[in-house]
Amino acid sequence: MAKILSREHVFYTFDRSTAPIDRASLGEEVIFETHDCYTGLLQPEKDQRPGPGGVKYINPATGPLFIEGTKPGDVIRVDLLEVKVADRSFMSVRPGGGALGDVIQNRETVFLHRDGEDIVFKDRVRIRQRPMIGIIGVAPQGEPVSNLAPGPHGGNMDCTLIRQGASIYFTVGAEGALLGVGDLHAAMGDGEIVICGAETHGEVRLKAEKVDLPGLPTPFLENDDVIAAIFSAKTIDEAAQGAIHRMAEVLTKMAGLPLNDAGMLMSLAGELKICQVVNPEMTVRFEFPKKVLASYHYTFPGRTGR
Repeated sequence: MAKILSREHVFYTFDRSTAPIDRASLGEEVIFETHDCYTGLLQPEKDQRPGPGGVKYINPATGPLFIEGTKPGDVIRVDLLEVKVADRSFMSVRPGGGALGDVIQNRETVFLHRDGEDIVFKDRVRIRQRPMIGIIGVAPQGEPVSNLAPGPHGGNMDCTLIRQGASIYFTVGAEGALLGVGDLHAAMGDGEIVICGAETHGEVRLKAEKVDLPGLPTPFLENDDVIAAIFSAKTIDEAAQGAIHRMAEVLTKMAGLPLNDAGMLMSLAGELKICQVVNPEMTVRFEFPKKVLASYHYTFPGRTGR
């Protein structure tokens, strides 16, 4: 029976001084119940979205969870076993918000509903539901980081690959890791252009393991098909360079590919993709297919024997 962390216990800043709400052993399954990005304040009957003074109610993360047996410098793998979202979600735009905020003139909120495997936008457009996690991370070793921001600790990365079946790796910054999860989306496109996907509440069932991968540049992601280096920075150019160089580091130092081979194969088979362009720092990922690594008789060791 999985341990349940209630959405009644949330935090808005990843901080090593935050007291954990519960503890779990390595390998123990835990369910995080999550709020939507407005902590449940926005309802169809009445727009109660937090105003400029209510930033502390935006992007709650459930937790933090203390993971027994983890200490600063350890690398943990978080297996996302199940991501469930509610049948209703919403999107919201406003002047000044997101990558189109300079031209949007009217504030608007749209509520969406699920119909079968799709979510329905304005009773006109059907989009395949693809639940994903906007915020997941551990407490940083240094200064606290707002849940609005991504960084080396993870946080608000808004990466569409962070969904059921994936594993994401973090370097522990504080005793017990202090893992938090929040900001689920029923669907979202890469870029998160107007600072939202289909925002909703839900549940994430996961487990964390400690792995022997010293030097792995984290956050790092793995699923059945690809490995992905995730990097956030002030500009897209900086984030892209960070993701590219981190993947090259994994391919050369861990997989043993010659640098020229790694670079050419990254050009042939890799994918550089934008996760989001709207948070305090922007996030880019570089995906590389596992089947190419198999040609070099290399298996990324993170999920071996999982």
